[in-house]
Amino acid sequence: MKVSIRDLSKMTGFSPATISNALNHKKGVNRETAEEIFRVARETGYLSANAVTKIRLVIFKKNGQILEETPFFQQMIEGIEEECHRLGYEMVISHVDQRNPNYQKQVRDLLEEQGVGIILLGTEMMDGDLSLYRNASCPVLLLDHWTESMDFNSVLINNADAARAITEHLLDNGHREVGYLRGNYRIKAFRSRFIGFQTALKKYKVPYKEEYTVTVGTYMSTACQDMLEYLKKKPKLPTAFFADNDIIALGAMKALQEMGYRIPEDISIVGFDDLTFSEISSPPLTTLRVEKREMGKMAVRRLVELIDGIGTSTVTKIQVCPKIIYRNTVKNIK
Repeated sequence: MKVSIRDLSKMTGFSPATISNALNHKKGVNRETAEEIFRVARETGYLSANAVTKIRLVIFKKNGQILEETPFFQQMIEGIEEECHRLGYEMVISHVDQRNPNYQKQVRDLLEEQGVGIILLGTEMMDGDLSLYRNASCPVLLLDHWTESMDFNSVLINNADAARAITEHLLDNGHREVGYLRGNYRIKAFRSRFIGFQTALKKYKVPYKEEYTVTVGTYMSTACQDMLEYLKKKPKLPTAFFADNDIIALGAMKALQEMGYRIPEDISIVGFDDLTFSEISSPPLTTLRVEKREMGKMAVRRLVELIDGIGTSTVTKIQVCPKIIYRNTVKNIK
């Protein structure tokens, strides 16, 4: 005999309304109650064993050069957790490191798990790293990464347009000698930001000068050290720099100040991400704010649509648009 919601109510002691709300991931049901309802629903056959009740955030590391330094991702993770709780899903976090000899087995085990949907944080991923994830038996959504093959739904930052906009801010302030602080680990986001940087220069008919590109490490300490080594050669400097992210911008600022340059009086600089300490740097950094918490929530909502069979015939690429935060590191030289 088929089990009904009324039967589940009698077995668990919860009202039929509570049972229905929990099974449909509606808010208002606490986690412990929802877990008990799902447990009984599975044991009695009301739910199949592979019904998705859990969202797993898989944090991919290739070498840690981006993820290990920045606090950027904590707010994103908090957003994922909040939205999972609001929608009634359990959230768990797994870390996978490509340097680990058991990496492939670990990933296969995660992708074969029943009753789970996966948000894959792919910030450090490079071309080819996604091949292992293509045959997942569970729904997978990419966060902070995308693929030209267009076979993964994704939520990411609109890197190119944002970089173009903040470079235009430098140009609008009269800067025509604009340099690029280039992270030495070329994640996809950095490459896209460089395209946006070049687009702005072309729009204003300002030539891109290779001699104004400085390649530095992606940790604040290595960005500072590499910038110091560059400055000791006494190169001709641009009047302004666009940096791949705030970590690089802040490291370069420290090096410039150690060498006696004043910011922005002698040289202007802008970043990308709006990390917490960018507001309290000296001077406070002009940068691009990414709504990190909302980005995490958007990823959960899109994954839940895939779990529920909504929009599965169309692969979507959702781009979050940052906004410029004007502070004190850009001088108007018009």
